[in-house]
Amino acid sequence: MDKIDKLASYIDHTLLKVSAVPADIEQLCREAVEYDFASVCVHPSHITRAAKILANEKPMVCSVVGFPSGSTMSEVKMLEAMRSAEKGAQELDMVVNIGALKAGDRKTFLNDIFMTVEGAGGVPVKAIIETGLLSDDEKKIACDLAVTAGASFVKTCTGFGPGCACVDDIKLMRSVVGYDIGVKASGGIKSYEQAQELIKAGASRIGTSSSIAIIRR
Repeated sequence: MDKIDKLASYIDHTLLKVSAVPADIEQLCREAVEYDFASVCVHPSHITRAAKILANEKPMVCSVVGFPSGSTMSEVKMLEAMRSAEKGAQELDMVVNIGALKAGDRKTFLNDIFMTVEGAGGVPVKAIIETGLLSDDEKKIACDLAVTAGASFVKTCTGFGPGCACVDDIKLMRSVVGYDIGVKASGGIKSYEQAQELIKAGASRIGTSSSIAIIRR
């Protein structure tokens, strides 16, 4: 069985609607176990519940930091990462300071990611660069700085901004970070075929709220 046939193991089964209630999180976790997804991705307020349900299961608990704008103060991102890890998050998807990058303030951009990584205390951090807001040159800079700051993954989109995951962006991001760093495709992924193409292009993780529809195809 090749990696495309193991698609479920690439998927972060995601529920980031602000209206989600405990029963929704419980269902998300049950689905992750049933389909053998890589993780569930939930807001920080739901980490404790998800971690309890998945304590003896294979899927991980992933949560978000500075979501969805990335405009939170770096100190707050650091604390959010720290508390999320303490509550049971095993991976963290943080939104970078996009404004700093657009302004050419690489020092602030780098430090923002670095502080989140420090707060995470060894929990892998995925840096969401929001590709729909960036030029190709900015995407390259963002990926390079994310790796320098200690991010374990670079990720395309929050799903709450413009643009979506596409093959060209995955190829570009992979070309910058090499193969020791993960690349997560997220934003607008709705079909098995689309997920296949993104993995072939170099994605090592897929973030989607359409996980079951994709797997059932």
